[in-house]
Amino acid sequence: MTIFSPFDEQSPIILTVPGLGGSGPSHWQTLWEQSRPDTHRVELGMWDTPHRNSWVTKLDQAIRSAQAPVVLAAHSLGCLAVAWWAELSPQPFGWPVAGALLVAPADVDRPDVRPELADFRPAPATPLPFPSIVVASSDDPWIAIDKAQSLAKGWGSVFVDAGPQGHLNAASGIGWWEEGQALLDRVLDAGSGGSSRPRSVADARSLLAVNATDAAQAHYHGAGR
Repeated sequence: MTIFSPFDEQSPIILTVPGLGGSGPSHWQTLWEQSRPDTHRVELGMWDTPHRNSWVTKLDQAIRSAQAPVVLAAHSLGCLAVAWWAELSPQPFGWPVAGALLVAPADVDRPDVRPELADFRPAPATPLPFPSIVVASSDDPWIAIDKAQSLAKGWGSVFVDAGPQGHLNAASGIGWWEEGQALLDRVLDAGSGGSSRPRSVADARSLLAVNATDAAQAHYHGAGR
């Protein structure tokens, strides 16, 4: 349970940002959209032939029209769209984007990168102007775990190793992905001090680092796994 009510007009709106090809009916992003009244998809368009500037523009439009703080839940190439949005559309820390959960970011810098991803390279390495968590799998075929850690460091994000779970998508068999929901709650908590006003940079990142580590220990390294 988060500290926010989805019916409070000042509560954050959760925007999902899918990657290449969009997210199908069994993907956790789709399941979250169907089960949470505060969660909506950003329709980036051109899902199979993405264009960086077009995706950033569509993301910017969705963020600006939200009329509330926004928390982003991105997957794969969607994480790069978020990073490029932050690079090209600077904001004060924590507003209008209050935080982000960045899952299985695509490695657009690898030498054999797919042509569809090449428009997003090089990956930005600028700290994001909001608290964020990067989650990556140790056997993701699209990004090595050390590269994911490097992206997290550059973005100023807390890094969570999800263990061997592939690309953390529908094919990973994670369904509604309760672990991800727990991490999303940590981002929501870190993005506000219990009101619509964002926390300071230091407070948000410190709180998120502690809480995300607790969540990872409970879900990924606990007795039940």
